[in-house]
Amino acid sequence: MEKPTDPTAVIMNRLQEREREQILILSICKALSEAETKEEFHFVVSDLLKEHLSFEDFIFAFSNEAETAYEIFYQLTAPKTQDNKTYSTADGFFDACANNADTVIFDLKALTERKNNIPDYLHSINTKGFKNGIGICLPYSKGSRNVLFLFFRNTTAFTRESNRIIRGIATQFSITFRNLKMKERYESNLAELIRLKSTPELKKVPVKKKEPQGFYGIVGKSEAMQQVYELIQQVAASYSTVLIFGETGTGKELIASAIHQLSLVSNEKIVRVNCASIPENLIESELFGHEKGAFTGATEVRIGKFEQAHNGTIFLDEIGELPLELQGKLLRVLQEKEIERIGGKNTLKVNVRVIAATNRLLEKEVAEGRFRIDLYYRLNVFPIALPALRDRPEDIELLGNFFLEKHSQKNGKKVKGFSKKVINSMTAYAWPGNVRELENMVERSTLFAKEEMIKEMSFPEIFKTESTISETDFYTKTLQEVEKEHILKVVQKCGGRISGPQGAAVLLDLPGTTLISKMQKLGIKKGHF
Repeated sequence: MEKPTDPTAVIMNRLQEREREQILILSICKALSEAETKEEFHFVVSDLLKEHLSFEDFIFAFSNEAETAYEIFYQLTAPKTQDNKTYSTADGFFDACANNADTVIFDLKALTERKNNIPDYLHSINTKGFKNGIGICLPYSKGSRNVLFLFFRNTTAFTRESNRIIRGIATQFSITFRNLKMKERYESNLAELIRLKSTPELKKVPVKKKEPQGFYGIVGKSEAMQQVYELIQQVAASYSTVLIFGETGTGKELIASAIHQLSLVSNEKIVRVNCASIPENLIESELFGHEKGAFTGATEVRIGKFEQAHNGTIFLDEIGELPLELQGKLLRVLQEKEIERIGGKNTLKVNVRVIAATNRLLEKEVAEGRFRIDLYYRLNVFPIALPALRDRPEDIELLGNFFLEKHSQKNGKKVKGFSKKVINSMTAYAWPGNVRELENMVERSTLFAKEEMIKEMSFPEIFKTESTISETDFYTKTLQEVEKEHILKVVQKCGGRISGPQGAAVLLDLPGTTLISKMQKLGIKKGHF
């Protein structure tokens, strides 16, 4: 008689299988990210994907958000077909997948026998003997709904592992598709421009709407921001709660919007709540709603923000400002996925993706009794730390030019750039208000500009980097030297602890990751303390 399988061995085997899956997913994502042409995309599908997923045919279909028709972008068995033929999104095939977060399985023979209006490509696939089709809705990508269809002679070829692999690479599929479409559009526009230049009588060139800059509206090419973009892409396709923290004005709402746009619920709404802007006596009603007559002035039923965000995303900005007595109720909503309106007797189920943000150091708030530790751990599932603008100086000129173009057009000005002196001053300035302050300063300078170049920018006195005292009068330490000494003293005082309630980050009022980054830049090592 065989001995029962060792549970530890079973667990280890499963972990090893998942590790192999993750390595495969990363290699496929890397190959997709490097595909710059349709031919390279075809190679990834026909070689790498087909080897591991064992499908017979592969179709990538897309539809623009406002349209009722969709197109085939790519088909494995006909990779060079480019007839731009459209099909109705209500064909019972595309819409069945686009409106479903789960994998949809089709019986092709039954489908072709039952429906008269199915797309012609399904008939041709059915004649090849493929019995089953798998449809998967990919993450929403800037106005485009994308669906992936896989066809098999037998659905047993599509395993749970196959489904996990497809889900793991789904976001990268949407990004690669968008990049390839943008390249096609660029090449088409370039060809049109060359034609217009060679045709003198065509003087008027149609103005094309510009694509939003940056990563889903976020401007920045620094290494710090590239790390943030990578975190966004890692968490977007999951349903995990995200906590975004960083100083005021670093763009936390933009990060939340990017996560939502890349998520599986991107076709649903994102509801935004600023916990600091709602009066304390109204915030419970704002979040959870109330019944008619629940209190004086409640003349009708109010639907709360969580109900409004059902099946979508709710963004709780300034979560650190939430009153302590409401934190317990929010924790219950996160754990139980249900709410009760004020004055109501029934509980209501809500399915909501939660993204929270704060400019406070929540570890310090917990230590001082102003924030519940259980709520902190429930929110801090996937933290994303946003760097301050002064920690990514290479992005300052890029952001300045972006805001200059935006506000020049808005105010009817013809300002085209900054002088070298202004750029140097902008780079040297501390920007305590971060990106929001930079935008305000650029807008103000644009309004006062009398030439095509901004040659002066007025900075608050306390932050000016220039001094009226001659360097020969006396020696002064640089800001880096002062900052390094101060951080060293605090770290030594905390016994070398960086994070946690007793760590130096709490005393310095900085996120632990920001302090570690600063110490690395200043050359502070363990040996110093």
